[in-house]
Amino acid sequence: MSIKIINISKVYGQQKALAGVSLEIKEGEIVGLLGPNGAGKSTLMKIISCYIPPTSGTVEVMGHDILENPIEVKRNIGYLPENNPLYYEMYVLEYLNFVAGIFKLKNKKERIKEIVLLTGLEKEQHKKIAALSKGYKQRLGLAQAFIHNPEVLILDEPTSGLDPNQLMEIRAVIKKIGETKTVLFSSHIMQEVEAVCDRILIIKDGKLIADSPKSQIQDLWKDKEIISVEFKEKTSTSLLKNIPGVEQVVLDDNGVYKISVNSKTDIRPLIYDLAKSNNLTLIGLQSEEIKLEHIFQELTQK
Repeated sequence: MSIKIINISKVYGQQKALAGVSLEIKEGEIVGLLGPNGAGKSTLMKIISCYIPPTSGTVEVMGHDILENPIEVKRNIGYLPENNPLYYEMYVLEYLNFVAGIFKLKNKKERIKEIVLLTGLEKEQHKKIAALSKGYKQRLGLAQAFIHNPEVLILDEPTSGLDPNQLMEIRAVIKKIGETKTVLFSSHIMQEVEAVCDRILIIKDGKLIADSPKSQIQDLWKDKEIISVEFKEKTSTSLLKNIPGVEQVVLDDNGVYKISVNSKTDIRPLIYDLAKSNNLTLIGLQSEEIKLEHIFQELTQK
């Protein structure tokens, strides 16, 4: 077992960031950790990586306890925090040589050459870190996390702030690494999790509320349907929630109402009647495929 988490809790003053989280991650899994802001994702990752201690409970990484043997845990973990701390005044190769020295690698030159190729840093390797784009800084963050060839890679929001091309590039690097290693990463980008992960964990209010292979978590909602509705005029979600058969209504950033409904119930005629009786102009009405984003919203907003 790569990671074994046993009843982990973390309390800051009066706030409980984690409340009795337990799970196991096998070798070779790519696992996505999801949750709203403040759910406890980063706290859990910092505990696994030995950056902060838990209030109670324990974690084992490759059989080593984080409290009893933190040095061995760190040897087996590569960690990329959300803010990706880099020494901007250093050059790329200089920085990688510095990190390799921290881990006392014997074959530094060969390993740096390998990691530069793996993360696609060939063209940028002689630049100052300050001169790198956001995408290449993220690549360098991955390179430092993986340079000592750890068995477990912990990535906190590794694709945050990247453009679509950079997202695809970093995704490819993560998948390549995940062919032989265990990867746990958090993300707010559902498409990334769907594209990369084998398994999905969802945390809310410090508690684990979902833990399933990606295919199974989507199967749980196979009897549901998402209806997208758009009106010319503004209306309230409560009006739509009163329609028989409606389970949840979410208004997206584009002004489209996403209505969750049991697939056995056809509410489209009821939506048409509601629009007519409330003098609303219906300009969009269609069924959507159930995606991870819909499942995440339903689980975390309940």
